[in-house]
Amino acid sequence: MKDQLHISEQVCFPVYVFAKEIINQYRPLLEALELTYPQYLVMLVLWEHKEQTVNQLGEKLKLDSGTLTPLLKRMEHKEFVSRIRSTVDERLVNISLTEKGKALKEKAAFIPGQLMEAMDVTEEDLLLLKNIITKISKK
Repeated sequence: MKDQLHISEQVCFPVYVFAKEIINQYRPLLEALELTYPQYLVMLVLWEHKEQTVNQLGEKLKLDSGTLTPLLKRMEHKEFVSRIRSTVDERLVNISLTEKGKALKEKAAFIPGQLMEAMDVTEEDLLLLKNIITKISKK
């Protein structure tokens, strides 16, 4: 009988190693855009939804406001986003893209293809992996 407490038997370990590796693969691609991986995730949401509150971003990215706020301040300093407190509810801060942030989308368009090439996987491989991860994550 296999010892279930050997690291080689754990599902979590290769997932952990993979998560680190994929972020490392993104790093040089994102450095060219002056983005960190978490900042890239924020940009992906904003390119899709145009404007979000800090809370909406947090929900979509599974990040708390204590993590998001300093990240968004750095992005505002780089002039990628603007943070504007709501006039309707002062507790809400709206995040939207600046022109510089919108223009960055065109430069980022190459990233998915370059990432697949660097990892030597196909789009079908990544879709299968994404579907499995999503299935497990929804439990």
